[in-house]
Amino acid sequence: MAKEKILAVDDDPGLLTLMKARLEAAKYQVCVAAGGEEALGCANESIFSAAVLDLKLGDTDGIDLMEQLLKIQPYLPVIILTAYGTIERAVEATKKGAYDFLTKPFEAKDLLYRLEKALEVGRLKVEVDRLQHMVKQRYRFDNIIASSSKMQHILNQVAQVASTDSTVCLYGESGTGKELMAKAIHVSSPRAKGPFIAINCGAIPEGLLESELFGHMKGAFTSAEGTKKGLFQMADGGTLFMDEVAELSPALQVKLLRVFQDREFYPVGGTKSVRIDFRLVTATNRDLWKAIQEGKFREDLYYRIHVIPINLPPLRERIEDVPLLAAHFLQHFNREMNKSIQGFSPEVMQMLMLHSWPGNVRELANVVERAVALSTQAEIRPESLFLGGVETPVQKKLMLLDEAREEHDRAYLTQVLTETCGNVSRAAVLAGRYRAEFYKMMHKYGINPSDFKGNTGP
Repeated sequence: MAKEKILAVDDDPGLLTLMKARLEAAKYQVCVAAGGEEALGCANESIFSAAVLDLKLGDTDGIDLMEQLLKIQPYLPVIILTAYGTIERAVEATKKGAYDFLTKPFEAKDLLYRLEKALEVGRLKVEVDRLQHMVKQRYRFDNIIASSSKMQHILNQVAQVASTDSTVCLYGESGTGKELMAKAIHVSSPRAKGPFIAINCGAIPEGLLESELFGHMKGAFTSAEGTKKGLFQMADGGTLFMDEVAELSPALQVKLLRVFQDREFYPVGGTKSVRIDFRLVTATNRDLWKAIQEGKFREDLYYRIHVIPINLPPLRERIEDVPLLAAHFLQHFNREMNKSIQGFSPEVMQMLMLHSWPGNVRELANVVERAVALSTQAEIRPESLFLGGVETPVQKKLMLLDEAREEHDRAYLTQVLTETCGNVSRAAVLAGRYRAEFYKMMHKYGINPSDFKGNTGP
C-alpha cells in the first residue's frame, strides 16, 4: 500500500533531487516543484498529505506560497526549510500556519522524523473535522425525525432558542429525546465549537455529585489523591446539560443557585474561586412546580433554570411519527446486524400504531432492534414483534369507526410517503389514487411531503 503523497518545493535542483530520493526511499510518493507557480499547479491537481517548502524561492516568498497552498488544501501540514540567517522568518511562518521549520543543512533522518509528526497532525485535523461535521449533521434540527405538527412546532421553537444564550429547561417523560434535543441546541448555537458536557443528576450518588460538578483539590477528602477538574470547568465555553435536575439534594440546590447566578464557584477543598462561562440546559421528567409545593425543590432555583421551558410530548401523543421512526431504526439496525429487511408487514405496522409506548422513542428503538435480530424474513412479521407485555391491539379500547378510519388513513399516507421519500407522484401510484386526490388527503390530515425527503434520525 502506497504511503502519503508529499509536495517538495525548492529552487536548488541538487537539494530537490536529494529530498526526492530520501523521501522515496522512505516509501513516500513525492511531487517536486522548483518554484511557487509550479507548486500551486501541483496542489490544484493532486491532494498532498504534507509539504516541505524552502523559505526563499526564486519566484516567490515561501510564506506567501504556504498561505496560498493552505487556501487550496486547508489541512496541509507544512514544514519550512530555512538557513540560519532567516530563522526569525521561519518562526513567523509557524505563527501563520506552518507546522514546523528545519534549518539547512539537515540530516535526512531529522526531516523524516519531523515529516512523520506533521503527518500525524494532519490526520488528526482531518479526523476532528470529520467528527465535528458528522455530529453537526446528526444533531441538526432538520435531521430529527418529526412529521407531527406538535414536534414541528417544538423544533421551530427550539431552533429560535438555540441562537441565544438563554437557559433552557426540557420537560418530558423518559425516552422522549431530551438529551438529543439538548445536543441539537448545542450544535446549532454559537457555542457549537465548545464542549457539550452531560450529567445525569440521578445516576451519581449524592456524596460524589458535588465533587463531580465542582471538582476537588488534592487532599480535599480521603480518596482525593490529586486535583481534579469538575464538570463545570469542563463545560467552560460550551454547554452543560444537567438531566434529572429534580433529583438534586436541597444542600446542592443552594450551591448551584450561586453558581448559576455568579458563574463562579470554589472546588471542593479549594480556597480560590473559579470563573466559568457555559450555557445551561436542564431536563426533568417531573413536575418541578409540584416539587416546589412539596418542599423538594427550591423556588429561587426553579426561576433560574425555568427561563425557556420546552415540553417534549410522549410518543403516544405524536403517533404519526411512529412509521418514520420505525423505518429509521430498521435501517440503522439493518446496518449494524448486516441484514436487509425491507420493511414492516401491515399487521406489524398496525400493532406499532396502536401501542401506547410507555417507554417512548427509546422503547420503539428497542422493539425494532429485537425484531430485526429475530426476523428471518424479508419483512418484520408479528411473530418477531414483542411489545413488552403491555396493552395489545385486542385489549385496547375500541375506537369509533370514523376515528379508526382516520387513524388508519393517516398512518397509511405516512408509510407510503416514507417509502417514496416524499415523492407525491410515486406515492399516489402506489396508493392507486390520482395525484390531485392524494394531495387532498394529505391536506386533510396536515401531512407535508417535504418532511419525508432525506430525513435521518437520532
